[in-house]
Amino acid sequence: MTDSSVEIVEGCRLPVLRKNQENEDEWPLAEILSVKDTLGRKLYYVHYVDFNKRLDEWVTPDRLDIKKLQFPKKEAKTPTKNGLPGSRPSSPDRDVRKSLDLNVQSASAPSRGKTLPTPLVNEHLKRKRKAESVSLASQVSAVTSVPSLPSSTEVSQASVYPAVRETFSTKSREDEQLTSITTNGTTRRILPSQPGRKRKNCGTDEMIKVFQYNSPRNASGCLPPGEDSQDSSDGIPSAPRMTGSLVSDRSHDDIVTRMKNIDCIELGRHRLKPWYFSPYPQELTSLPVLYLCEFCLKYLKSLKCLQRHLTKCNLRHPPGNEIYRKGTISFFEIDGRKNKTYSQNLCLLAKCFLDHKTLYYDTDPFLFYVMTEYDSKGFHIVGYFSKEKESTEDYNVACILTLPPYQRRGYGKLLIEFSYELSKVEGKTGTPEKPLSDLGLLSYRSYWSQTILEILMELKSDNGERPQITINEISEITSVKKEDVISTLQYLNLINYYKGQYILTLSEDIVEGHERAMQKRHLRIDPKCLHFTPKDWSKRGKW
Repeated sequence: MTDSSVEIVEGCRLPVLRKNQENEDEWPLAEILSVKDTLGRKLYYVHYVDFNKRLDEWVTPDRLDIKKLQFPKKEAKTPTKNGLPGSRPSSPDRDVRKSLDLNVQSASAPSRGKTLPTPLVNEHLKRKRKAESVSLASQVSAVTSVPSLPSSTEVSQASVYPAVRETFSTKSREDEQLTSITTNGTTRRILPSQPGRKRKNCGTDEMIKVFQYNSPRNASGCLPPGEDSQDSSDGIPSAPRMTGSLVSDRSHDDIVTRMKNIDCIELGRHRLKPWYFSPYPQELTSLPVLYLCEFCLKYLKSLKCLQRHLTKCNLRHPPGNEIYRKGTISFFEIDGRKNKTYSQNLCLLAKCFLDHKTLYYDTDPFLFYVMTEYDSKGFHIVGYFSKEKESTEDYNVACILTLPPYQRRGYGKLLIEFSYELSKVEGKTGTPEKPLSDLGLLSYRSYWSQTILEILMELKSDNGERPQITINEISEITSVKKEDVISTLQYLNLINYYKGQYILTLSEDIVEGHERAMQKRHLRIDPKCLHFTPKDWSKRGKW
């Protein structure tokens, strides 16, 4: 469907043929990111609009629908940043803010030529903040959330994911929303708060009654999607944190980092097809296969080099301390300062499958927990998560990844469960660093839901009354941060306000769905097999 008389250039948009999950042909709109000639034939690197970047690929001309070609709009010359072309131009809002800042500075600047002090930024950690909202796009649609949750936390679905600090209140939305309560399968609407009437504010310490009703089968039993605003796009980002964040600043993306640069990775007995860009050395990106030692993760350019390396590599497990073993599953704790080369190689591999995190060669502020599966040849890496040694925002995970060959087998939830077991030993509540990827958000949502429902269903009534529990108690039992507990209760549509108190309504459908999910969950962390002593990193001079 191509026309040789029309030249397709970078930035053009047009429908491109691809197979969907049902192996049916579809023609989604795609943007041309790059064009190259291979053996006299042109290939086009396309990004499918509104699709995840991991689906980007090189396509042949016969898959392009030239009849609906859209040429890029002519714009002013893109300003360069640090002399490098390709950086995005600053937005009008930023220009306005800059001009306002300049006006304020010029008005208040001392007359003797002194410059105003500017905040210092840690160059080593290359702080990056992300102010774009990660949408679940076509997967999750926004719905009205349950109103009037504990006022002591002032939490809404948007503020559950505070990647950017915000100061807005949720009261205006609460006053507009209606709440409902399920009683014997019927739904009654409770009128919103009237201006003259005051609703009793509930703190996270207030008891919440748990109701379990047998709703009919035809009642709505599906779980309503919630708003997944993981970080604000309308607030101005706060100053960078001076701790080890791995959040990527997507505003500095250029055409190079938007394209996959590695075709294939061989890791042990698996061949992996990367999803995203990873900054491996330039000379390795042209190879058909990049070879990695599965024990030390060193990258090599050929199979012969790998075989020679294996005769010298003495590792048969990740470096560091083995802190957990049950059956064939083991976890190793690796200090990013003591094992810097391994940590950097792990980050390079992980970046192939993580788009919303950025890579740091300064791994000193991080601990890495690598999950492995044991056989006669050694301990093979399955996945990992990293965490800051000192986190001022209660983050217990910075990056988390299950390698593609091991996905959809329960290892992701096992990694998440292990991170919360460490938080329990440390006596803290924790939350993952935002933003989460689409797959990461689904995994955490599923884990939080199953963990909280497990707690609620084990509650026993006293003296014939309904069992009661507070948000704080759920948080202390699970080590899940209060904001995540509240967002999960909202997402499951369990929490309602009725007759001056909050109630949790567990329908028959939710109970049955939870029981089915738990039957499939065979891999669990056994706290008795964990041998972990937390360190107080604040008392150590330099980690």
